[in-house]
Amino acid sequence: MDTTTETARALAIRSVHLMSEGERADFDAIIHPDAINREGKSEPPATRGRGPAAYYATALWLRSAYSGLRHTIEAAVVQGDLVALHTTMHGRHTGPFVTYDEYGAIDQVFPPTGKTFATTQTHWLRVSEGKIIEHWANRDDLGQAVQLAWVPPTPTYLLRMARAKRKAQREHGGR
Repeated sequence: MDTTTETARALAIRSVHLMSEGERADFDAIIHPDAINREGKSEPPATRGRGPAAYYATALWLRSAYSGLRHTIEAAVVQGDLVALHTTMHGRHTGPFVTYDEYGAIDQVFPPTGKTFATTQTHWLRVSEGKIIEHWANRDDLGQAVQLAWVPPTPTYLLRMARAKRKAQREHGGR
């Protein structure tokens, strides 16, 4: 493997690990100022911008819902400026997981279940000027939802979701 390929591979892996353990300065070091996260459409408004601040906002959003968050890297493939990572994301659902609509308003809130999960994901990352400039992913959201007992929802859990959504909307100014 040449130096450029190994550097891109290491950078992509580091960017995924930062989601669970990185501080803002760590994101500044490896995320390009113009970087875009193509998965931001169901995330909080702060994640929808460009650059390290948006990526860090995604990390904070995930950490607020999942304790013990970590990724196991199963495989990494580099072709030119593109790195594909096959990962397993692990965590425990200990905080509300809030999803957002296309306008940035709260869509759904999944109250904590305390359950653990391990779900496969594929992350695609483009590297430019020695930093991550683009990210998109494929995730097993249904597998995660089943493991966390979000589906099939019980009547009690549906009530908890409705209460959690109202609370989140109050905390975020009705959004």
